[in-house]
Amino acid sequence: MLKGKEIVLGVTGGIAAYKAVELLRLLTRGGANVHVVMTRAAMEFVAPLTFQTLSMNQVHTDLFKLISEREIGHIALADRADLLVIAPATANCIGKLASGIADDLLTTTVMATKAPVLIAPAMNVNMYENALFGENVGKLRQHGFIFVEPVKGMLACGWEGEGKLQEPQIIFEEVVAALAVKDLAGEKVLITAGPTREELDPVRYLSNHSSGKMGYAIARAAYRRGAKVTLVTGPTSLKEPYGVETIKAVSAAEMHEKVLSCFTESSVIIKAAAVADYRPRLRADKKIKKSDKTVTLDLLKNPDILAELGRRKEARLLVGFAAETGDLEKNAGKKLVEKNLDMVVANDICQAGAGFNVDTNCVTLLFRDGRVENLPLMQKDALADVILDRVVALLRGKAGQGLLPGTVT
Repeated sequence: MLKGKEIVLGVTGGIAAYKAVELLRLLTRGGANVHVVMTRAAMEFVAPLTFQTLSMNQVHTDLFKLISEREIGHIALADRADLLVIAPATANCIGKLASGIADDLLTTTVMATKAPVLIAPAMNVNMYENALFGENVGKLRQHGFIFVEPVKGMLACGWEGEGKLQEPQIIFEEVVAALAVKDLAGEKVLITAGPTREELDPVRYLSNHSSGKMGYAIARAAYRRGAKVTLVTGPTSLKEPYGVETIKAVSAAEMHEKVLSCFTESSVIIKAAAVADYRPRLRADKKIKKSDKTVTLDLLKNPDILAELGRRKEARLLVGFAAETGDLEKNAGKKLVEKNLDMVVANDICQAGAGFNVDTNCVTLLFRDGRVENLPLMQKDALADVILDRVVALLRGKAGQGLLPGTVT
């Protein structure tokens, strides 16, 4: 996600400085080249060697350490940065930035950079709720600084309340969002994910192997790209995507109801959920006891949510998914036409790495104009962005342009 990006990570003096180590690990794992700047106070909590080892770059600590540098340190860092992140950011650091004070390497680097600045505060709850601190934050927001709000919890000082540093994974998500092109800004994207469950009795249900990973990946990617995202999800073990309105459904009937309630205000609908086609005619109130008799299930057809959306979509963009075990293009193409889709994402679940409960997928994209695009095996997070690239192209009326990295036939 961050391949080729240069990120300056500022660490200030607070007990939460140890969490910056985990954030650094996430940034480097995401492909970023990270340059760490530590204040004098930060070095009282974490040794620079820790950050140097993980970043594989020299840690910068001294504004006047020019003997070992060919360029003026803060200017070189400021010019290099695609994004400058301060995590944790103390009230003192935020106050200095709001007042235009540049008296150490970190604050001078911020003053000199043209890159976006993302700040993750961490402090005592009373400091966080102080009106002067609030004014400082407001002032920086007016100048385009991005804030990742802290969370409520038990603080190191013994108080409980807001001021705890946001989790490193969430800060990482905001870093990716800050660097993403906002080509879905203004769009309201409705996404479905996961399986549904059709209860037989209080113990058993009919379902499928869908993990929800593909739909959740698309939801995360759409949020990063500026969309207002609603995710209607069946039962999964996945963590709710940050910044996304998540609505839970269990049965196909529940998903049908909740999707339709969100449909009207949506401009893009991506149906990645594996909705059960059938449900039991009757649900037993008590557990069906095992016996020597053969059990026959009488099934009713569930509402076809995708077909109904296709009939009602009007100017909306509608994307469906097709999990097949054979005749991929034929079956997916039939679904595309019959359900009035703009695009269908089809995969052969028998193919290695393209089935359920894995982090990769290999899909074929089919479009209304007859184009077929075969994509290679890739991580679902990467595929989510490819799918959204095609959505953006369709929204702009530029179908057929920039179709990488697939093979178009």
